[in-house]
Amino acid sequence: MLFRSSDRLALLKPFLPWDGNDFIDLPILLKAKGKCTTDHISQAGIWLKYRGHLDKISNNTYIGAINAFSELPGHTNDPFDNNKPILIPELARKYMKNNISWLVIGDENFGEGSSREHAAMQPRYLGCKAIIVRSFARIHEANLKKHGILPLTFFNPKDYEKILADDKISIVNLHQLAENLPLKVIIKHKNNTSETIVCNHSLSEVQINWFKAGSALNALAQEI
Repeated sequence: MLFRSSDRLALLKPFLPWDGNDFIDLPILLKAKGKCTTDHISQAGIWLKYRGHLDKISNNTYIGAINAFSELPGHTNDPFDNNKPILIPELARKYMKNNISWLVIGDENFGEGSSREHAAMQPRYLGCKAIIVRSFARIHEANLKKHGILPLTFFNPKDYEKILADDKISIVNLHQLAENLPLKVIIKHKNNTSETIVCNHSLSEVQINWFKAGSALNALAQEI
């Protein structure tokens, strides 16, 4: 499918390089409960007709995921409208419209299944900065790295239980991001209390450069 020039500019905007700042007070778009495969993240079927149009196919983002906060597949609570139920991609677009980045919390083997690249491209396009999970499926983790999303794992898997619906998450000291160096993550609760946890990453030096450039493709373009 061919894109107009305006379409191409719209698609490039969310893939800008890292701005050098920590991720501060990110809202949680989704806390996935149990199995969350690439088909839960980006369904196939009728959606495949949109795979050449990132904006349209992004309307299926996480619609198959079970949200621990709502227990409904594909739904979450809308903080812009008295926490009424809303489809996850619709809330992502509200955040996008308001220039608010967000993150996702996941369970075990997050992103298992087919090596569906759109499962990384779509969250990145809609404003995802990081995904923190108990563990990743290897190929999905690699795809997240390629598209500039920071993939982290809980140092203590039980920290998954600490994440509440109205929490804001900060990932700090990103200027020190380096191989084998854990990151500090601050959980700010609605009652203004906070707690600090540690998260690991598996980024190599080359992959850290992808993150800083905004994507592997951006990093490659810088070398030309």
